[in-house]
Amino acid sequence: MKQTASNIIQQARSVFDVEQNGLSELRARIGDSFVAAIQTIMACKGHVVVIGMGKSGHIGSKISATLASTGTPAFSVHPGEASHGDLGMITTSDLVLVISNSGETEEVLAILPVLKRQGITLISMTGKPDSRLAHNSDIHLDVSVSEEACPLGLAPTASTTATLAMGDALAVTLLALRGFTKEDFARSHPAGSLGKRLLLGISDVMRVGDAIPQVHYQASFNEALLEMNQKGLGMTALVDGSQLKGVFTDGDLRRTLNKRVNFTDMCIKDVATLNPVTISVDKMAVEAAQIMEEKAIHSLLVTNQSGQLVGALNIHDLLSAGVV
Repeated sequence: MKQTASNIIQQARSVFDVEQNGLSELRARIGDSFVAAIQTIMACKGHVVVIGMGKSGHIGSKISATLASTGTPAFSVHPGEASHGDLGMITTSDLVLVISNSGETEEVLAILPVLKRQGITLISMTGKPDSRLAHNSDIHLDVSVSEEACPLGLAPTASTTATLAMGDALAVTLLALRGFTKEDFARSHPAGSLGKRLLLGISDVMRVGDAIPQVHYQASFNEALLEMNQKGLGMTALVDGSQLKGVFTDGDLRRTLNKRVNFTDMCIKDVATLNPVTISVDKMAVEAAQIMEEKAIHSLLVTNQSGQLVGALNIHDLLSAGVV
């Protein structure tokens, strides 16, 4: 093939066409065997153990990871290692999902007798419904495609895409049936962006102690301005002891400067916001982001149930924590 832009684009698009056709074929075959697989996995008291060799093994690892992160306990086992001790990882409470495009992979077939003797349920995904693996499975999912995207018909391409899509269909259907939520997902992904958004509390991201900008509510304008500059949050709380009385923000400062008055003897409470927007310390960090967006503000004071000032944060704290 000539290396022209047109030929390159044409070749890439042909891959998408072939794989899209394979997925359409797969979609049309979803039926009783898929329902049986879902019902069997739902009834499983243990893990879904995914086994595959070569490219099927790589796809199987992804499928097991997707299952595990969406509410279905799962892990993958290499068939070669299974014959050398790793079969001990599989218990009679588990279910085995075996993947082989040919359905004749020797390393996979070699461990079937052991699994069958243990009475373990076998679900297979193959591209050959008449294969030995398909015939020796309790449930078979046909993931065959009419052609591979590889022009040589050798490299698994459309077939691996179809297998991966079938795994996604299993995982997402199970997720829906289990009533799996965003919060459930976050608990299994605490380091991910969603986990941070849903699991981080206000107390995890707020500034405390000397980092909280605060002055007495009867302090002078200059004292408040100095505190704002030192703490760098674009505001300062007005307090009486630990009780929150108000807030003075950059916005209040701009409005005050526009009045062109003498600030020398001005009391800060006279130009501050005395009923500030606050958030309770027992709330989630994502709720602070929602309040900031709704109120078009960039900072928040944090209070306890008694209205006492216990923390402060701004949008940069949420950004640094990965909440927004």
